[in-house]
Amino acid sequence: MSQLQYFLALVAGGLCTAGLALSFATPLETGLLLKAFLAVGAFSLIRLWVPLGLWLDGAMAVLGAVAVLTALGVYVPAPAFFWMALISAWLFAWLFVERLSRALAPATRDNAGLGLLIPIVFGVTILVVWEVVTRGANVPQVILPPPSMIWARITSSVPTLLADFQQTFLKAVLIGYALGCGLGFVVAILIDRSPFFKSGLLPLGNFVSALPIVGVAPIMVMWFGFDWQSKAAVVVIMTFFPMLVNTVAGLNAASSIERDLMRTYAASYWQTLLKLRLPAAAPFIFNALKINSTLALIGAIVAEFFGTPIVGMGFRISTEVGRMNVDMVWAEIAVAAVAGSLFYGVITLIERGVTFWHPSVRGA
Repeated sequence: MSQLQYFLALVAGGLCTAGLALSFATPLETGLLLKAFLAVGAFSLIRLWVPLGLWLDGAMAVLGAVAVLTALGVYVPAPAFFWMALISAWLFAWLFVERLSRALAPATRDNAGLGLLIPIVFGVTILVVWEVVTRGANVPQVILPPPSMIWARITSSVPTLLADFQQTFLKAVLIGYALGCGLGFVVAILIDRSPFFKSGLLPLGNFVSALPIVGVAPIMVMWFGFDWQSKAAVVVIMTFFPMLVNTVAGLNAASSIERDLMRTYAASYWQTLLKLRLPAAAPFIFNALKINSTLALIGAIVAEFFGTPIVGMGFRISTEVGRMNVDMVWAEIAVAAVAGSLFYGVITLIERGVTFWHPSVRGA
């Protein structure tokens, strides 16, 4: 084991040992699963002398998560060994991810499926810790509701969430994203042939990108109305400049030797653009597309704070906060986060298919 793995195993086992000793002060039949986890965790200190497989760490993380979740409400207030068990379960999950990532590093291609375990374990661990801390420490729901409460709100409000998703993402985000990125790309191609426009439009684009959303959104509402068109306009403003700058930089990525070779072949400007400069600019363009995938969603949601029909993610968030329905606010945040992540992932998959020749993709 590496020094970090040794340290994690030592701390996790030590906390389980201390927690097991403290648990003797409670009746034996109370919280049996939690005490069993502490006992097994204390016994796992044997790994410091006897090599054990990494899957034991995964099993310990799962056992610890189930143990602390089932012990919620058994101890009021939660004793010290309960929190020791939670920290130990988190450390076992960390140790499992650390060892798995090191084991997969030499052969990432051959173990792509196992590699998905790393973000899954990381995400599930965050949810378990969130659930246990909010319920075990009796955190007021107005401050931070537990994930179980948020999930219950999601399942009971599917029609409302779906209508908000359609209004914000399928209309404002996608249309504004397509227009903003498309305009940025076309303008970059046009100014590439003119040093005058390049010197004049790039500073102007920088100025527009620096405009605050809270100042632009009310103006767009006055210009385009309260429906999704004004939110799409805000998205266009937010996504235009990153695409413009990245495309201009990408068009200049081709080396002078490669351009001289195209001139030797008597290639025209458009032939050089299509066969050399645009392929060289593809990684830059996709970087802009990935950046804009998150900016577009943020811009649309914030723009809905300043005027919208009675539907939309931003409208729902601002309204439910005023009503102190924090679980609904977190439900909208969860839907937005999942939608944004999937949108980013789709663009990344398209990038891998288009720029398969690039070293960053070939080595992934």
